[in-house]
Amino acid sequence: MRTIALLALWLGGLPTNAIAVDAPTLHLAGDSTIAIKRAEKRPETGWGEAIGEAFADGRVRIDNRAMNGRSTRTFIDEGRWQALLDSVVAGDYVLIQFGHNDQSRNKLDRYTPPADYRSNLERFVDQARARGATAILLTPVARRRFDPAGAVAHSHGEYPDIVRAVAAEREVALIDLERRSEAVLASQGAEDSKRLFLWLRPGDSANYPEGLQDDTHFSPLGARCMAAEVADGLRSLRLPLSRMLKRPLPARCLRARGAVTPSPR
Repeated sequence: MRTIALLALWLGGLPTNAIAVDAPTLHLAGDSTIAIKRAEKRPETGWGEAIGEAFADGRVRIDNRAMNGRSTRTFIDEGRWQALLDSVVAGDYVLIQFGHNDQSRNKLDRYTPPADYRSNLERFVDQARARGATAILLTPVARRRFDPAGAVAHSHGEYPDIVRAVAAEREVALIDLERRSEAVLASQGAEDSKRLFLWLRPGDSANYPEGLQDDTHFSPLGARCMAAEVADGLRSLRLPLSRMLKRPLPARCLRARGAVTPSPR
């Protein structure tokens, strides 16, 4: 599709420029949908690897601490949250997106009960604010799941609503990435949306010689689409950070809003 092609072209060059001395840092806390990938995982790509290109050159530092397989609980238990917090200074921003692993009841090494998930998010917000930073909560990004009628199926249970509730109660900036990403998937449909995820044929990648059908992790194009959605969400928040975004913003993935809509909750 033309919009996707334009997005890929926009993100094709990745110039490296000096960062301004007074530039704030955008800290990213989250899971595999955001994280920087090891070489043996490619072409899997986290949207956090592309978000820097949404900002004007030199205006923002990106500190991506997201890690594959982490929930709010394990991010805390492994000391990753404290390490991130230790690097935060007044004027920084902390983007927080968890949920994929927290809600995985069949994976006890990462599962976080809803009440604990809520308290962990509240802890993240309160501690970031105590450092003089602005916390921004994100609902978990959608998995590629469609119901028999062709509508995008929700896959995170009550966890996105917990994020929304914490954001409302704590008056925290919120990017509803679940709904944004569902709109992207709906606009692409069940077949074309495969290009946004790790759907590989045998021989497509040396890392996956037998191919792969992964509806959770992003292709480079999918990561760039989601990064563009995050950037658009940041623009709508009208924070000082929003003024550091490029003008005009990158094209988002095509959203034919009237064609297909996510299924009701």
